[in-house]
Amino acid sequence: MTATPHWPARRSAISVQLLAQFGLDQGLSLDACLAGTGLSWHLLADPASEIAAEQELLLIRNLVTALGEQPGIGLLAGKRYQLNTYGIWGFALLSSPTYRDAARLGLRYLDLTYAFHNMQLEEYGDEAHLLLDDSAVPPDLRTFILERDLGGMLNAQRELINAPLPIRRVDLCIPAPADPSLYLSEIGVLPNFNQPCNRFVVDRQLLDRPLPGANSRTLELCEQQCQLLLDKRRQRSGLAGRIRSLLLSRPGRLPDMEEVAASLCMSSRTLRRRLDEEGSSFRSLLEEVRQALAEELLATGGLNLEEIAERLGYGEVSNFIHAFKRWKGVPPRQYHKI
Repeated sequence: MTATPHWPARRSAISVQLLAQFGLDQGLSLDACLAGTGLSWHLLADPASEIAAEQELLLIRNLVTALGEQPGIGLLAGKRYQLNTYGIWGFALLSSPTYRDAARLGLRYLDLTYAFHNMQLEEYGDEAHLLLDDSAVPPDLRTFILERDLGGMLNAQRELINAPLPIRRVDLCIPAPADPSLYLSEIGVLPNFNQPCNRFVVDRQLLDRPLPGANSRTLELCEQQCQLLLDKRRQRSGLAGRIRSLLLSRPGRLPDMEEVAASLCMSSRTLRRRLDEEGSSFRSLLEEVRQALAEELLATGGLNLEEIAERLGYGEVSNFIHAFKRWKGVPPRQYHKI
């Protein structure tokens, strides 16, 4: 039995790009890697695109099914996750003053990574323990995802200090493999298998080690960007995210609040209350979607302003022009020329 997933519904597509390339390097076809995921090579080619977390899990399941039982192979996949593949999160860690600061920041913004494990840092005597909770991970994927997340974590830690890690021990919940050689070579110590929890233990003094890339101003800017990105991702989840997706899927005729509420099997009053609890409103979501669609429709160049206004639900083109000037500071015709 698995727990309720704690990871965000949406994430950067960079992780599936890395996993798909890993599958190709293992001799699989791209079609075999992407089967049933709804992903395409066009999407994988765009570093700015986002995907659903469930799509990444489906891709991982394709890899696990096709590659079969190969102890430690997920560690090899995890080696592809360098700090720069995490974007602003990675730069924030590199700019932290000490390893402890980097660890705390990294865990605070863990939702910006590709990890499917919930992680927690604990200190006992002269040891520091990083616990990896896999209770929400599908059971058939736990070994590969544990190896992948562990491999990525090891890479990040090594890049931070530019030195070997003072690892004391590694405890893993998974069964002992017949051949643990990859674990030994990639981690540096032989893990204890069949343990009650996944635990990574290092010397506590590592936490106080100054980091070579420390820069307080860069750290401040990076953390601000991490918070903005996290807020943006969270806005796309929950009820607000479902409504935003529903509105975007119907650009020809945007439904009103009554229609959206009915499609979600709730009353408009309940819809309004739940959005208010999330700090959002139907009006703000509609405005956001109209703005996004207006930019897309203007970029195509195939519709005049009257047609765009009609598709966005404006009774008069003047109302659309007024709204666009409020969004962008310039009228639509001038914006199109910028």
